[in-house]
Amino acid sequence: MIPQPSKLAMVPFVSVENMMKLVNEIGVAEMMQGIATYIEDDFRRWPEFDKTPRVAAHSEEGVIELMPTSDGETYGFKYVNGHPANMARGFQTVTAFGLLARVDTGYPILLSEMTVLTALRTAATSAMAAKALAPDGATTMAMIGNGAQCEFQALAFQKILGINDLRLYDIDSSATDKVMKNLANLGLTLTKCSSAEEAVQGAQIITTCTADKQYATILTDNMVGAGVHINAIGGDCPGKTELHRDILLRSDIFVEFPPQTRIEGEVQQLDADHPVTELWEVLTGRAEGRKSAKQITLFDSVGFATEDFSALRYVRDQLEATGHYQNLDMIADPDDPRDLFGMVQRAKG
Repeated sequence: MIPQPSKLAMVPFVSVENMMKLVNEIGVAEMMQGIATYIEDDFRRWPEFDKTPRVAAHSEEGVIELMPTSDGETYGFKYVNGHPANMARGFQTVTAFGLLARVDTGYPILLSEMTVLTALRTAATSAMAAKALAPDGATTMAMIGNGAQCEFQALAFQKILGINDLRLYDIDSSATDKVMKNLANLGLTLTKCSSAEEAVQGAQIITTCTADKQYATILTDNMVGAGVHINAIGGDCPGKTELHRDILLRSDIFVEFPPQTRIEGEVQQLDADHPVTELWEVLTGRAEGRKSAKQITLFDSVGFATEDFSALRYVRDQLEATGHYQNLDMIADPDDPRDLFGMVQRAKG
């Protein structure tokens, strides 16, 4: 008799198709709000986590990374790539998948696509941080870089902060046209700008999200006035930045995990001992966030493994109610743990 998979062998799997069903059933903005809550909860228990900079394999074309973490009960990792030239090839710049597992047994408990989920968690993290750092009553955001992340950022900031005016700029005007079409009739006032300088005019929040893998100056010092919050998410690997160094020197800088951010973030332009504040300290009241109306706050976001862990936890908690998953026979689990070979032999039928 051919052995049948045990219950422990079956791992819930969320495919791209099921992830899209899940997002559309819950709602894009609502799901990002839910993920943001999970991310904030996990930042508030930051000391519980194993933390390490992502393990990166760099090449001339891009980077492939593993992002692991654990809270002692559950282990999680994400596989993700970043290949800026992919867009010209008709491929996604970023693709990803992730896994959760029980620490006590090592058995996986969730496998999920994370290309869509990473877009959701990145925007959720940005808005969650801005809630603590942006000027009170901010209603206008400049979005420089109108690629795959843009709409998610816009809807997360609209849902979580109340942003209603979005000023858009991209060196490729067709990318901005795409955003204008996708976000039409969703309650945002959309302005297509002809330059980054025009986009930042009147904006209390400036988000930069460009893809070129190079030292770049998307924002120059003269473009940033007092009192703004900068959400810098494009500089996410060594040798890739978006802000002029002088902006950093005028800003109070907030980061996820300094050992990773100093290698990959905007602060790679600064001395290794330049002061930064960890976001978890702000969220738990150990450090101050925004202190004055004239302060420039900068969230130097590179993405950290706990955020993916949080997003995967959120997804797992939605599966029973929604049913948007399938079980995969992933774990060889013989009746007698010592007899793996016998299980293989019995599978001959």
